[in-house]
Amino acid sequence: MAKEIDLVINAEPRTEFGKGAARRIRRDNKIPAVLHDHGAAPVHLVLPGHQVMLALRASSNSILTVNTGAGSSLALPREIQRDAIRGLIEHLDLEVVRRGEKITVAVPVHVVGDAAPETLIVTELTEIEVEADPTAIPERIEVDVQGLRAGTVLTAGDLTLPAGSILVTEPEISVVNVTGQQTAEAADAELAAAEAEAGVVATEPETPGAEAETEGGSSDGDSADPAAAVPQS
Repeated sequence: MAKEIDLVINAEPRTEFGKGAARRIRRDNKIPAVLHDHGAAPVHLVLPGHQVMLALRASSNSILTVNTGAGSSLALPREIQRDAIRGLIEHLDLEVVRRGEKITVAVPVHVVGDAAPETLIVTELTEIEVEADPTAIPERIEVDVQGLRAGTVLTAGDLTLPAGSILVTEPEISVVNVTGQQTAEAADAELAAAEAEAGVVATEPETPGAEAETEGGSSDGDSADPAAAVPQS
């Protein structure tokens, strides 16, 4: 289960705005953030970058204890903007949560077990939405595929959720699909059929060492047949 972080995140009020100010904040290894609280005016903060990265390393659904100076609040990350190359957090949107209030979160799907031989497991949904208490958010939802045969489809409604969690994702949506492995012969036949449909004609490989024709004639001086250079259907 996701749990409240023991380390309190001591936030600073954000007083400068704009792209230049945001760059200066990040150069100081800090993160610009916004704290939203049930329709109240958003609070703009600056958070310690290293502490936040450690707190969110295990799960993006980690509940943080944020000290704003005016008091402490439990907060859930709702939007995390990361640098596309380095993966560093560039901006964070937080939502104040309270114990006993159900919230909706996206929880990762984790496949466990081995399906029947000669099958492939296709994960069609990597996350499902559930409703849970902020301090009892599942870290992941396990999908057991042990012994399942080709043709088996597990939907969101088939999954076993931890106690206290309620499914929000539509129950009929497919999460995991067990398919049969494709043999090499079947793959070749499928490729050949696709090429035939596209009008692709197989050509013979060029014979090594064959003499190249010179422009305007063959190697023995005879005139080249113009039709020889045109692929025949």
